[in-house]
Amino acid sequence: MPRHPKKPRRLIADGRTYLWTLRHSHSVTGGSRSCCETLTLYPQPAGTGGPLRIVFTEGPGRYVPGGAPLGSGDVGYVRGASLNLHEPGAVRALLDAASARGRQSEERRAMEIDGWSLLETASVARGETTGPASRASDSDDFVDPRTGTGHRSN
Repeated sequence: MPRHPKKPRRLIADGRTYLWTLRHSHSVTGGSRSCCETLTLYPQPAGTGGPLRIVFTEGPGRYVPGGAPLGSGDVGYVRGASLNLHEPGAVRALLDAASARGRQSEERRAMEIDGWSLLETASVARGETTGPASRASDSDDFVDPRTGTGHRSN
């Protein structure tokens, strides 16, 4: 039986247990819609630390899933590092990158971090240095990760 997508998953890192969830949301600013992926880690047992939210917001040169052809949980730079946030190893790499920047799991308050500031470090730790769009032909100047199509400059 498949796992329920909204049920928190368990991760053990450095002897500490976390529950983690991944949520997709949309925001509308100035008439344009953008997608956002929020990875939230909850230290266990409950009450021993505040949640850590790692947020990936769509923007120029970067993508978050908003439909085909991207897989659910894919985040990355159009021509660079990427991760799939459904993979426990990717979640662990992001947690390690946040910890290396001074995030303490014992902090009682919720903390939110821009995921883009952690992506390169986490991707290198996972051995994943390129995303689906960056594997396109070198002759393409731009590849849209949502359609997989590109255009060439003359």
